[in-house]
Amino acid sequence: MIEQLLEYDTQLFLFLNNLGSEPWDGLWRFITEKYSSIPIYLVLLYLIYKKYGWRGTGLALLMSAIMIAATDQLANAFKYGIQRPRPCQEEALKDLMRFAAKHCGRYGYFSGHASTSMAAAVYLGMVLRDKYKYIPFLLILWSVILAFSRIYLGVHYPLDIITGFAFGGLIGWGTYILFQYGLKKLPA
Repeated sequence: MIEQLLEYDTQLFLFLNNLGSEPWDGLWRFITEKYSSIPIYLVLLYLIYKKYGWRGTGLALLMSAIMIAATDQLANAFKYGIQRPRPCQEEALKDLMRFAAKHCGRYGYFSGHASTSMAAAVYLGMVLRDKYKYIPFLLILWSVILAFSRIYLGVHYPLDIITGFAFGGLIGWGTYILFQYGLKKLPA
């Protein structure tokens, strides 16, 4: 059963990866870069400050840092624990796929990009949802686009992305619960 699932995962990867074309490679490389999301984070930081003031913003930043570190470390633990090679490391796929990334890491299960972006989307979307109704949906869309860039570039399978989304969503939700608890404990 697992072999069949991995075969479907590979077929879906090849289909999605081969939708790309060279003129778009630069855009998708930019999207996948850590620094490309800084403007989004700055806007979110401003919105959090408007809603919660300095203390709430400080708490939100602390919770964000802990959440990103936890999500990233969990993804690394899975990568080195399971050791599933990235598609760009598979000799059998090299002639069938497009590799548009600058480099190819060793292991890919599960995607740190997908997990951290989904954790941030869920957490920050929940933090701001009552004041900004559509922000959770926009942040989830941003996370999906960012995660798709990993398939487009040839460095992750769809299952790497889906698993990253699941763990990231759970960690983001848990971080939001802790943030709410922390807000109640902040001095006025």
